[in-house]
Amino acid sequence: MTDTTTTAGTVDVTGHEAAEILASARTHVDPELRRAIDSLPGSMRRIALYHFGWEHADGTPAARHPGKAVRPALVLTAVRALGGEPATAVRAAAAVELVHNFTLLHDDVMDRDITRRHRPTAWRVFGDADAILAGDALQALAQRLLAEDPHPGAPAAAARLAACVVELCAGQHADCALERRGPDEVTLDECLAMAEAKTGALLGCACALGGLYAGAGSEEVDALDGFGREAGLAFQLIDDVIGIWGDPGRTGKPAGADLAARKKSLPVVAALASGTPAGAELAELYARPAARTGGEGEDAARAAGAVERAGGRDWAQAHAADRMSRAVGQLARAVPDPESAGGLLALAEFVTRRTH
Repeated sequence: MTDTTTTAGTVDVTGHEAAEILASARTHVDPELRRAIDSLPGSMRRIALYHFGWEHADGTPAARHPGKAVRPALVLTAVRALGGEPATAVRAAAAVELVHNFTLLHDDVMDRDITRRHRPTAWRVFGDADAILAGDALQALAQRLLAEDPHPGAPAAAARLAACVVELCAGQHADCALERRGPDEVTLDECLAMAEAKTGALLGCACALGGLYAGAGSEEVDALDGFGREAGLAFQLIDDVIGIWGDPGRTGKPAGADLAARKKSLPVVAALASGTPAGAELAELYARPAARTGGEGEDAARAAGAVERAGGRDWAQAHAADRMSRAVGQLARAVPDPESAGGLLALAEFVTRRTH
C-alpha cells in the first residue's frame, strides 16, 4: 500500500493522485448527471438540482460542490485498471452516483438530518414527501441510463446495480431496526453486517461495474466487488469516527448530532461491548431519552468522552486498517499488477485517511 505519510519537504503522492482522479471523474460524470436530471419534470428537477448543489432553493444557480464523486471515480478507475476505456463507462458511473444520492435523500428523511454539504437538507427545504419522491426519481434515472446504454456490459451492470439497491434498502432497514433496540441488545457483528450492506455494497458495486465495462471475467468482477466492500467498511468506520470527533466546519454537519440522537454507530457499539466502566457509563447515557432542548451539546460531549475512554475510537481506527488490508488482498486478485491497481488503491487510501 502506498505510504501517505507527509512531513516537511515531502509530498503526499497518494493523496495528490486521488484528488486528480476525483476531479477527472467529476469533470466527465457531471455533464451526464446534469443531462439526466434535466430530463426530470420541473418539480423533481428543482429538488434534485438543489440536493446536488447546482441550484439554490429558489431555483437560482449555485456553485456548491456536489460531493466528492468517490463512487463514479471507482467505476472509471476500475475500467482503466483492467485495460478498458473509461470514457465508455461514463453512463455507468453516473448511474452509481444517482443511486448514491437517492440513498442520501431518503436517509436524511429517515434520520432527520438537518444539514448536508453545509446547507439544509432537501427535506428541510421541500418537505419529506418531495425529498422522498426526488430520491425515487434519481433511482429510476440510474436504471434508465443503463437500460439505454448500448455498451455490451450494460445489461449485467443494470442487474447488478438493481441487486445492490435491494441490499442498500435491507441495510437501511437493519439500521432502523437496530436503533429501536436497547444499547445492550446490539452486537458488533450485526452492526458490521449492516454497515457492509449500507455502505460497502455500493462501493463494491461501483468497482464491479467498472470490471463489467472492461470486459472482465466473473472472478475479477467478484474480486473487485470484494475490494470495494472491504474499503467501504473501512470508509464507514472512519466516517463514524468523524461523525463523533470531526470538525463541523469541515464536515458540514452538527458536532455530536448522532450521539445526541443515540445513534448506534460502530465506535459506539464497540464501546458498549467493551465491558469497561466507560462502556457502562455510555450505556447509562444511551438508556436515557435524547436531549431535546438546550442539553444536546453537553449530552453529546459526555457520550463522546465515554466512547473514547471505552476504546471505541481506537477499535474503529484499528478495524478500519484491518479492512483496508483485506481490501488490498481482494484487489490483488483482480488486478495483480501494482501499477495498474495504483489508482484504485489511491482512492481507497483517500476515503479511509480523510478527516472530513
